[in-house]
Amino acid sequence: MAAILTVFAKEFRENLRERRTLITALILGPLLGPALFAALLALQIERSAHAAEQPLPLAVAHAERAPNLIGFLRSAGVTVSEVPEAGAAARAAVAQHRYARVLDVGSEFAHALAAGRPAPLELYTDAADAATAADSERVRALLNRYSAQLAHLRLLARGVDPLLLDAVAVHELDVSTPAARSVLVLGTLSYLLLITMLMGGMYLAIDATAGERERGSLESLLTVPVPRAQLMLGKLLATCAYMLITLTLAVTAFALLLRLIDLERFGMSVNFGPLVAAELLLCCLPLVPLGAALMTLVAAYTRSYREAQSYLGVVLLVPTLPLVFAGVEGLRPTLPLMAVPSLSQHFLITSLLRDEPLPGAYLALSVAATLALGALLVVLAARLYRREALLG
Repeated sequence: MAAILTVFAKEFRENLRERRTLITALILGPLLGPALFAALLALQIERSAHAAEQPLPLAVAHAERAPNLIGFLRSAGVTVSEVPEAGAAARAAVAQHRYARVLDVGSEFAHALAAGRPAPLELYTDAADAATAADSERVRALLNRYSAQLAHLRLLARGVDPLLLDAVAVHELDVSTPAARSVLVLGTLSYLLLITMLMGGMYLAIDATAGERERGSLESLLTVPVPRAQLMLGKLLATCAYMLITLTLAVTAFALLLRLIDLERFGMSVNFGPLVAAELLLCCLPLVPLGAALMTLVAAYTRSYREAQSYLGVVLLVPTLPLVFAGVEGLRPTLPLMAVPSLSQHFLITSLLRDEPLPGAYLALSVAATLALGALLVVLAARLYRREALLG
């Protein structure tokens, strides 16, 4: 242990002298990343709340053909503005973003209503414009509601009970909790924590092997009468230490900043108190030796600092792929999936944020599988360190 701790102290101190690396690993990643995430989330929430409180603008062509419809829209909070563009001109106006949307009232609208036929309306929207998509959906909902009201009036005029059309009455009951709903906007938290943690130890993992090989100091270090596996473990412990510091800073930053975001106005609450932060940190701890061993293995395999950077830039994507796959497929925690490192930690983090407990077997399998894979990578890295080609 003396040799391992000596190498650990050496690598830890030397990395502290690298100001640029230190700033990137311990400031930009764990502090600036959560700050940007919280700021963007707060901005998105503020914009959504502001948009919901603002009148809904709608350009209408030939509004005089449907006075009752226009009155209904205005009573629903829609700001109607009459425009001359209709047909192809309306299409071009929306495509050129002169109007967010245009409602064109057809010439047969009044006659069709009087005859009890579907009255023609053309709503021009731009589905590729994300800024106007939500408002356009609100307009569609209002038009559908107006159509339903007219249909009920037609049935009443003919002596038919409109309730005959409602064969099934669905009462939707939302069983989610405010903490569970917050995961809808905090779903990328586990991904950010994983990337930040890996970035915290990446530069040390590269410099401790590939960097020392380029500087020529690795050869003299390996001539010390100490087993190379112990030298590698000392370097690995230093990488783990920086990853743990980075992870702790990131979790602390998220815990502090997310409390400043006003999710309550949308019926959500952030379940990220000190106890949850500590539990989240413990859930991610098994990933620290796994990530450090993976990066040390790649650094020992490569020949130069630049080559190690190139390889690790791709390798760091591997632990995040299960998280992306889980988001696309909408996976839920199961016992077999808890054996997949990084994915199981994602499930554990999500459960903590949702304030939903997972079975103890799930937690045990997650820790055991992650530590087992980490131990395997440590053994492979130790074998690479015993090769004479390490100095070539």
